[in-house]
Amino acid sequence: MKKKCSGCGAIFQSENVNLEGYVKLENYDKSKICERCFRIINYNEYQVIQKSNDEFINILKKINETNDLVVLVIDLLNINKDLKEITKYLDNDVLAVYTKRDLLPLLIKDEKLLNYNLEMGIEFVDSIVISSNKNYNLDLLMEKINKYKKSKNVYVVGYSNTGKSTLINKIIYNYFSLEMSITTSMLPSTTIDMIKIELSDELTLIDTPGILERGSIVNLLDGKTLKKILPKREIKPITYQVKEKQYIFIDSLAKLVLEDNNLTFYMSNNLKIERVFKDRKTNLRKTVVHVKKDNDIVITGLGFIKVSKDGVVSVYTLDGVDVYTRKSLI
Repeated sequence: MKKKCSGCGAIFQSENVNLEGYVKLENYDKSKICERCFRIINYNEYQVIQKSNDEFINILKKINETNDLVVLVIDLLNINKDLKEITKYLDNDVLAVYTKRDLLPLLIKDEKLLNYNLEMGIEFVDSIVISSNKNYNLDLLMEKINKYKKSKNVYVVGYSNTGKSTLINKIIYNYFSLEMSITTSMLPSTTIDMIKIELSDELTLIDTPGILERGSIVNLLDGKTLKKILPKREIKPITYQVKEKQYIFIDSLAKLVLEDNNLTFYMSNNLKIERVFKDRKTNLRKTVVHVKKDNDIVITGLGFIKVSKDGVVSVYTLDGVDVYTRKSLI
């Protein structure tokens, strides 16, 4: 029987060190994780494994052949505009779990965040806001999982970097006595294949690879820059009142040009956001967005900016990054 890595789900192999699941032949029988996971965990060295979304869609289709509950993990800082790309393949009951609550200001009510899913036109059997890092609402989440599951199997799905594996590790640590954890990393495609975690006779969680988010800046950055853009603590929003033509730079990753609006930035406070009156040359790609009052401008993977007035904003960012507007989350 072929062995699988307990950290990323890849099938073990000893033929090619550059492919997923590699372990040295002499370590094959005793290894629990592959060399790639070992190096991520111990040295923070990440080996990129190229996967296509076709593979992930095939996994969703297999899940759809079951009647099992699906837990859809959604990053509150990066609610994907293409969520229907996941749910359209699933006839299963879907429990929406909004993660990383600890990163948004505490003044924002959970009810407002939960009501936002109604705007997306997606039907969920239920929804909940949580923070894995702070153990916020995890007891209630476990109650909901036990309430809605149709069998012992519960699938955990979502886009890359939403916190699926982190959530599962917290559930293992808080509620079950298992000597295992799933490999986590800030870079996409850490989980390679489905990982089945038998927590008890009544519950088995099945972690799935994250679907790659098209147009995300995360796909274009190295680990050092990702540490800067992915916040670890509560965001302190930054607001600018713009009365005349001004330029707002977000590190070297983005630039906004506008003349009259109020902007509030919900992004990592490790980013250098500065407003100037004189332009600086960049190699960034321009996108012109027409915004309405109480819209968000989303720079996919970087964060979002709430605007207070109708207007036109020129957004410059890395080539290949999606920029779009939506009704304000906050």
